[in-house]
Amino acid sequence: MTKILLLSDTHGYIDDDIIKYVKQADEVWHAGDIGDLKVTDAIKKLKPLRAVYGNIDNDKARLEFPENNRFMCEDVDVLITHIGGYPPKYNLRTRELIKSNPPKLFICGHSHILKVIPDKRYNLLHMNPGAVGKHGFHKVRTMLRFTIDKKSIDNLEVIEFPKRY
Repeated sequence: MTKILLLSDTHGYIDDDIIKYVKQADEVWHAGDIGDLKVTDAIKKLKPLRAVYGNIDNDKARLEFPENNRFMCEDVDVLITHIGGYPPKYNLRTRELIKSNPPKLFICGHSHILKVIPDKRYNLLHMNPGAVGKHGFHKVRTMLRFTIDKKSIDNLEVIEFPKRY
């Protein structure tokens, strides 16, 4: 069983509250808009990290992280990208990726809106962890954590923090 912490849209922000949850995970996945590599560097010092760059990320982040990250976690095929859309209205680029070879778990960020949606058309689970950074219109900072045990995605939990200014 693998314990996953999923976050997105840090926009250069990381604090002890986030780090506390990083320490409890086996792996951390970041769905883009990192904002400053100090965020991913802090995470990588503690846990294995899988990440993608987002639309606000600079050339350094784009050199370190891909636009799309596709991998297996146990027996679950995972696809992470920053801008993806939602079932059934994925953006064109994402729709083509999913249609040609659907993953079991599709993750994106960008919207700052936490959503978890089963997509029956492609037999996948879509997750967007919302935004855990302080930049943006969101009122509550959010992350997700869950477990992957062989082919099962279980124990999904929403983590919320007040948006402090």
